[in-house]
Amino acid sequence: MPIIAPSLLSANYLNLEADCKMLNVSEADWYHLDVMDGNFVPNISFGPMLIEFFRKATTKVCDVHLMIVNPENYTEQFKNAGADNLTVHLEACHHLHRNIQQIKSLGMKAGVALNPHTSVSALNDILHDIDLVCLMSVNPGFGGQKFIPYTLEKIKLLRKMIDERGLNVKIEIDGGVTIENAPSIIAAGADVLVAGNTVFKSVNPIETIKQLKSL
Repeated sequence: MPIIAPSLLSANYLNLEADCKMLNVSEADWYHLDVMDGNFVPNISFGPMLIEFFRKATTKVCDVHLMIVNPENYTEQFKNAGADNLTVHLEACHHLHRNIQQIKSLGMKAGVALNPHTSVSALNDILHDIDLVCLMSVNPGFGGQKFIPYTLEKIKLLRKMIDERGLNVKIEIDGGVTIENAPSIIAAGADVLVAGNTVFKSVNPIETIKQLKSL
């Protein structure tokens, strides 16, 4: 069964407590927390302070996705806020291996995210050092976008790379995941589904999460 990681970017910010309680009783596995700086992506979301509140509201994994430049300057803050997984963008890191070492030294699982235009071959020399690859299936910065179909080919290529090397690296898909396309995403080799609007705009979010989980 896939790991389901609803993105809190699509939650109701006037009533976050209710959405957190809903996720806690649902079959969701992770909280997916998107941090945007208005520089690496054209949007601003939230930082360590809000993640600290999310951490207090749940015992589930807090999967933090940094869409920011110079992530090494904030790694310790996100650890202190309660991040379990910390994912940085390959395109934002001048010294990616050093960034990964820093994340792991603080006791978090380390992930690397790739924008839609970045080939999975860019991970050749870092794949054995990480726990997670987040493939962006939309252009990062905003929720509610449509899934980029070519992502399925990237998932297949990445799955082959991981399996041929015998690695335990999860493939996470972030952007445009729906009930309709999730089966194809899983069949291609994905392990983790990030779902924002699909969950939080649903008439029955708990049932929607259950459907995703059962695929």
